[in-house]
Amino acid sequence: MSNATLSLPVEGMTCASCVARVERAISAVPGVHDASVNLASNRASFSVENAEAAKAVAAAITRAGYEPVEEARDFSIAGMTCASCVARVERAILAVPGVTAASVNLATERAAVRGLGVAPAAIIAAVARAGYEAAPAEGASAARLEEETARRAAEESALLRDTLIAAALTLPLFLLEMGGHIVPALHHTIDHVIGMRNAWYLEFVLASAVLFGPGWRFQRHGWPGLLRGAPDMNALVALGAGAAWAYSAVSTFAPALLPDTARHVYFEAAAMIVTLILAGRLMEARSKGRASAAIRRLMHLQSRTARVERDGATQEIPIESLIAGDIVVLRPGERVPTDGEVLDGSAMLDESMLTGEPVPVRKQAGDRVTGGTLATTGGLRFRATAVGGETVLAQILAMVEGAQAAKLPIQAVVDRITLWFVPVVMGIAALTALAWLVLGPEPRLAHALVNGVAVLIIACPCAMGLATPTSIMVGTGRAAELGVVFRRGDALQQLGEVSILAVDKTGTLTEGHPKLTDVIGDTTLLPLIAAAESRSEHPLAAAIVSAAREQGLTLPEVERFEALPGRGLTARVAGHEIAIGSARMMAERNIGFEALETEAARLAGLGRTPFLVALDGKAAAVIAVADPIRASTPGAIAALRALGLRVVMVSGDNRRTAEAIAAQLGITEIRAEVLPADKLNIVSALRQEGPTAFLGDGINDAPALAAADVGIAIGTGTDVAMESAQVVLMGGDLTGVARAVGLSRATMRNIHQNLFWAFAYNAALVPVAAGALYPVAGVLLSPVLAAAAMGLSSVFVVTNALRLRRFAA
Repeated sequence: MSNATLSLPVEGMTCASCVARVERAISAVPGVHDASVNLASNRASFSVENAEAAKAVAAAITRAGYEPVEEARDFSIAGMTCASCVARVERAILAVPGVTAASVNLATERAAVRGLGVAPAAIIAAVARAGYEAAPAEGASAARLEEETARRAAEESALLRDTLIAAALTLPLFLLEMGGHIVPALHHTIDHVIGMRNAWYLEFVLASAVLFGPGWRFQRHGWPGLLRGAPDMNALVALGAGAAWAYSAVSTFAPALLPDTARHVYFEAAAMIVTLILAGRLMEARSKGRASAAIRRLMHLQSRTARVERDGATQEIPIESLIAGDIVVLRPGERVPTDGEVLDGSAMLDESMLTGEPVPVRKQAGDRVTGGTLATTGGLRFRATAVGGETVLAQILAMVEGAQAAKLPIQAVVDRITLWFVPVVMGIAALTALAWLVLGPEPRLAHALVNGVAVLIIACPCAMGLATPTSIMVGTGRAAELGVVFRRGDALQQLGEVSILAVDKTGTLTEGHPKLTDVIGDTTLLPLIAAAESRSEHPLAAAIVSAAREQGLTLPEVERFEALPGRGLTARVAGHEIAIGSARMMAERNIGFEALETEAARLAGLGRTPFLVALDGKAAAVIAVADPIRASTPGAIAALRALGLRVVMVSGDNRRTAEAIAAQLGITEIRAEVLPADKLNIVSALRQEGPTAFLGDGINDAPALAAADVGIAIGTGTDVAMESAQVVLMGGDLTGVARAVGLSRATMRNIHQNLFWAFAYNAALVPVAAGALYPVAGVLLSPVLAAAAMGLSSVFVVTNALRLRRFAA
């Protein structure tokens, strides 16, 4: 191959010495030429002779102590019709120097590509050489939705037109050839009026019009694929229908070339094959359109305009012109155009698109609103905090599209099979024809043609190619409607295999809005306690500070503060040394709390979280904070247990408090008094006992979320937590986990059903098409019936996947 020039981002370079080091490392790789590194742009440019050299460059840069940056790009792919196409496009992309990974999806007609400095033009050219068309794919947007909807509508319209034309031409052809077999009087009428030879001429004209009119798409794509040695579904149809047409043409115009017993025509079979496959493609296209309905509904939630206050007046502007900081005016019945923070007003917002929950939520000053939600009553003024691709809705769309484009581990087996499937089918068809020529009864040549064509037509791998991606598309789309977003496609499979769910208590089982419930001992210490807690980032600290301010207390200045993760804090406030924390912390400081231990135990038994307070080294008080259990949690726990999941509660609370809360929820396994760093160890230990998911919402949950087989983050939690998770629950409560697990299992069942049908169909009908039943039952499968069965197999797979749209948690 000719040299390819790559431009690769490199991180970690800070000076001219770095540049020289990276250049030397790249130049030392065999097959690399013209290495040049630019410090200002942090990029390395070089030419490579092959794909292996490009990968070796990345390894060399890493060894030199710097980081080559992989870039991810999406492409739309046109022209794919079956699983063999997918495998071929993938192979073509992976052969491009610099490409490290490629995943092609038949249902979404997209390719996700990761690479090191690969120019989009190189990907597009490689796909073109493979016989398909590629173009950079834009992110999720209303404009792109309109473009894709228009393209799909045009495709359906063209298929409908071609199907109707083919059917109109095929019907008289079918009556001419087959009508006489059904109604003998018709045969005599045709013979008497126009003659059988003239009837064949007319059949030739009609069949040719079908094959080279509506059926030209199969010829246009099929024969070039055959010539490239990369046959696909189009090649099977072109070869099968073309063979029937060519044989019939010879019988019609050069009968002397065939034995007397083999002078038959199969024009009706050639035309019916094309017509039925076009009809199957039309039904498949319509079904695929319904499969992507969920993401289209989400995209339709994006507003086209926003009403903003600018230059002292309220004006309506295109959503693309909206900028962060704009003051947006929302009226009753309108959709929120972008994410923001309410300045004034009050409204009830339907957030079901976000959470899956149908009950409207009241929003007022200080609350956050999300683009795409609907104001059922009331109006608001709010400040835009995120616009365009930064909004929650845009991120949900991006995550859903990413998951839909992904491949599950189960798909790898399918890909390996389908890459060789079409060539193997062509080989079986050739062997079938040869066996009938050598061993079959007269007319041998006719039997060889009919059975060889039947094998070619019936074994198309369309159903295999659609079996997995269509189910993923429908499943992830339905999940998004229920408030569950799969950030990675493989999580859809992994979540269904999970047997253990570890749940962080605060903010997941509970509301995450704790309140101060008790102050026992020296109650005058509350201002000092609240002052110390005001410096803490612990979620329970805010409850103590809020309680003091609600009572109108003045908080003194904090002179010194130290947080002790998992234990408590120490501070110097108003000249006093104050320590607040667990019994473990007090024991480490040799501070005795014998007089208050009974009260602390009582509070813990009530499900409250007690903290011990020491003033100047002496026991002074016990305070308690309670975080109410979410109303939906008991039902969610019951649903998870019904799914066969083992639920483990993970809490930083003392054991008595954790046990009291667990008892209220029916949870029998508890990991209490857990430090943030311990969560990772707990998840690792649970994974030894079975596939484990972890549910959390805080920054300190991120390591555990990443370590679990499946990390599940509450959508109301921190960005760090959500970035570490594979699944995000937008609704903010445990009910979403039961939905996610149930939908994951339903999707995997659906995929297994589809794969079974696709493979069983071929395993059962290919031998029948080859004539396996003829010796025992005298039965042969007509190519026409083979074409109908092939089309129906794809429609069955897509229709079965569409059942997931009715999934209800």
